[in-house]
Amino acid sequence: MPKMKTHRGAAKRFKKTGTGKIKRGQSKMRHILTSKETKTKRKLTASAYVSDADHAKVARMIPYA
Repeated sequence: MPKMKTHRGAAKRFKKTGTGKIKRGQSKMRHILTSKETKTKRKLTASAYVSDADHAKVARMIPYA
């Protein structure tokens, strides 16, 4: 079977942790930040984990991560 290709867009957005979970960044932090509360912006800087529903799909896109 040929090698699987890594989805380059996914490789830039997701990282695998040591336990096998997949980390992702939060959205809504690119622009129009003046209308968002400081507390909201601070919480959006923290990374989150990919949900169980999407885990298999994302894992297929980054097979060697």
